Amino acid sequence: MKVALATQDMFAVNAHFAGARTLAIYDVTPAGWSLVEAVQFDDASAEDGAGHDDDRVAPRVAALDGCTLLFVRAIGGPAAARVVGARVHPIKLPDDAPLEQVLQRVRTMLNGTPPPWLRKAMGGEGGRRPAFLDEDAETGAEA
Repeated sequence: MKVALATQDMFAVNAHFAGARTLAIYDVTPAGWSLVEAVQFDDASAEDGAGHDDDRVAPRVAALDGCTLLFVRAIGGPAAARVVGARVHPIKLPDDAPLEQVLQRVRTMLNGTPPPWLRKAMGGEGGRRPAFLDEDAETGAEA
């Protein structure tokens, strides 16, 4: 699964989506992760991204091609709608978090039973989309 992390320094998820200097794209598997690419943006800011326009959001959304998840510190409503429209699930973190900590969190979820929102997001990758019927079948209940 490919995930994107909004970062200013390649050490932590510490950027607003529209103001991120870099979107670090990683391939995460149950066994580990590897950096696919670090997409750099010239229009980055240390600010919260307020007042951004489409010229800052469009290239960032385009860079998410093939990603399932996007981790950010903040994202505006219109930008979040564009990210979701690109079939990427945005996740706002309450505090700055080291990239490795976020990647380990995703890896742990892949190794266990992913939460429903992650199973739904993974279904968008072309994999089998879980249905509520599948969960009911496991418990023996009828839908």
